[in-house]
Amino acid sequence: INCAAFPEGLLESELFGHMRGSFTGAVNNKQGLFEIADRGSIFLDEIAEMPMALQSKLLRVIEDGTFRRVGGVTDIKVDARIISATNKNLRQLTGERLFREDLFYRLNVIPVNLPPLRERKDDIPLLIDHFLHKYGRSSVKIDNSSMHALSNHEWRGNVRELENIIERIVTLADGEVISRDILPPEILHTSEPATVNPELGTGIDLDKVLEELEKAYLLKALDTANGVKNEAAKMLNISFRSFRHRLSKYGIK
Repeated sequence: INCAAFPEGLLESELFGHMRGSFTGAVNNKQGLFEIADRGSIFLDEIAEMPMALQSKLLRVIEDGTFRRVGGVTDIKVDARIISATNKNLRQLTGERLFREDLFYRLNVIPVNLPPLRERKDDIPLLIDHFLHKYGRSSVKIDNSSMHALSNHEWRGNVRELENIIERIVTLADGEVISRDILPPEILHTSEPATVNPELGTGIDLDKVLEELEKAYLLKALDTANGVKNEAAKMLNISFRSFRHRLSKYGIK
């Protein structure tokens, strides 16, 4: 369950269930996800967005293995493995009193730090294939130029941003091959060479500017060559070995 996707009252009902008549619209008793997950696992995504009141209730589940439904008077026993995820710094949030410190240490038993998508470029084609299957377009193919542009986008929104882009692409695509002309502008922008319009006297970092310019032309050459590195190297009038070294320098696949 995504803790950021529900208002506090509804999130409590989803997690812990409710009794009939406990609030307007509660016409029947309802099991919560913790009851359903008994002797199994429950995944709490965006745990940092959980309201403080519910954090206390979650802490009780972890410590005692018991909870009450909304409007209930009877404790319910549950034995479930809790897996949580967040893109925020929970340790920092505890210092700001936005997340319970005791709950943080209860959850932080086996931490797994997943690098941002821009640092896992090899995962991008696999994720694209997964999302194509998810949206019923498994027969659709991404051409080399488009795949290169997608692989080298910064993906500040990580996997969710990638999924949204793929959903948009397959919605707009008529044929079975995705080409550059259907990619959103923000994806294509990554492949465009940087424009040079220097303003001297503003503390410009020349080395950084030159690196950005070199990276932009490497990407542009790869796009123009449809991902064929030998051809891209020829376009830039450099050896294949030098071209490959420069790609490695900037983390370009």
